[in-house]
Amino acid sequence: MAEEIRLVFHNQGLRSYIEVDLCRKCPRQDDKGCCGYYSPVFYLCDFAYMLKNRADLVDYVFSLPNLTVLDASVTINSAPDGASYRCQFHTSEKGCLLPQQLRESVCRHFVCPGIAWEKEEGLKDWKLFFEQIGEYEINLNQRLADSFSSRGLSLRDFRQRAEIFNELAAEFDELTGTAPDFFSTRPLREEFVIYRELTFGQDWKL
Repeated sequence: MAEEIRLVFHNQGLRSYIEVDLCRKCPRQDDKGCCGYYSPVFYLCDFAYMLKNRADLVDYVFSLPNLTVLDASVTINSAPDGASYRCQFHTSEKGCLLPQQLRESVCRHFVCPGIAWEKEEGLKDWKLFFEQIGEYEINLNQRLADSFSSRGLSLRDFRQRAEIFNELAAEFDELTGTAPDFFSTRPLREEFVIYRELTFGQDWKL
């Protein structure tokens, strides 16, 4: 029997996200689902948003164990948990500890392949929208990374982080002062119901 799955698409510009009610009863039945197979990566656009909305979260990210810090990104490596791993932001009691808009892009946009929402004819415009968001964010992150690199600044050097974060918000605002036209092509919120046959455990695709 096909299961009803409710998708809510949120157009929040660069911080747009997809909400899926199936996550609360993930067919993987391991209390972590996709959060057991992915380590989130925060880029400069993410840090710019944190600085504007939850500045304390920047220090929290750098206080976590087992980080991979590159010039312009930080990977929060997942911790071993049974036969797989668990994202450091995920708990079995509450799920992700971060609200949607504070998550990095994969976690904001990801919907498990078992749902395959992109195949729905009525959702083609949203598929294009999130593709454009992804390309736009990649471009912004690269431009910010190039800007700091040209001045010899890197997140790898903890002594330079204060200077980077002091300048990041202003540089981000300058680059995003004019919103791209495609931001206005979708409503602020749109909800859809689709139906899928579910499989369980390892048979459910992530």
